[in-house]
Amino acid sequence: MESKKSAPEALSPSLLADEIAELKKEKNAVIMAHYYQRDEVKEIADFIGDSLALARKAAQTDADVIVMCGVHFMGETAKILCPDRTVLIPDPEAGCSLADSCDPEEFGKFVAEHPDHTVISYVNTSAAVKALTDIVVTSGNARKIVESLPADEKIIFGPDHNLGEYINSVTGRRMLLWNGACHVHDRFSLEGIARLKKEHPGAKVLVHPECRRPLQIIADKVGSTAALLDFARADEAKEYIVVTESGILFDMQRECPEKTFIPAPAEDTECQCNECDYMKMITLRKLRDCLRDGKPEIHVDPEVARKALRPIERMLELS
Repeated sequence: MESKKSAPEALSPSLLADEIAELKKEKNAVIMAHYYQRDEVKEIADFIGDSLALARKAAQTDADVIVMCGVHFMGETAKILCPDRTVLIPDPEAGCSLADSCDPEEFGKFVAEHPDHTVISYVNTSAAVKALTDIVVTSGNARKIVESLPADEKIIFGPDHNLGEYINSVTGRRMLLWNGACHVHDRFSLEGIARLKKEHPGAKVLVHPECRRPLQIIADKVGSTAALLDFARADEAKEYIVVTESGILFDMQRECPEKTFIPAPAEDTECQCNECDYMKMITLRKLRDCLRDGKPEIHVDPEVARKALRPIERMLELS
């Protein structure tokens, strides 16, 4: 006789949230969530932020356990900054298309071909790529850090080609760019945004610098996720077309309930949104299981972590 599989446990979001709160207290854990996470995950997080803010918070926390509700490289960054803490990620398959576009071995060859260049890597990279780097940057501090270097300094910038092209355009630099991209930001539809602009002529266009250059050019504001949120808070417009991962709309609407935020569409879908499949892999159930079981845990090779730590610290120092 065949055995029947037990039905999956059915718990409401509120019951899962209560269980997570108890486990968090029991384990002395802190829950960190990126802006692109599911709304219900952000609602119970202790801290919500972009990559830079999450790195800073990880470096400052006194919790025994850090639960990183984001993608894998964010967990690695937290572990490198906090080697004596347990760093968990609710789904180890939550990767990053941008980080995947920069193979450490291939990037190492590229760096070796240009030995007189300072290597700047976007935080959206593996620990192994960070270990090949002089300075790590985020979209929020890349311009400031590049401008802090001598004007004649030769620079390799990777892996995001769109962000690197944007930094070149606003600084007048001629950095050598690795040809990587984020699958979310690289597929926004210029035609779709133009159509939305006709339908909402008073709306301002907010664009993440990981988007392609034509979208940057039509933007009223180009900036990191946190910078776009800050702009929406301070600006007087009532409508905004948001050209970044749609998870940020939850935070924008919560911060500015009197305003309207319209997600920009992708080129390859009729859906009026653009989501990161990897970010959305984290669920309340996975978060509960992760805290309860103490796994999956993030580990970084000690030698790789040692080499990657300094460029991350330089990012925090120069921000």
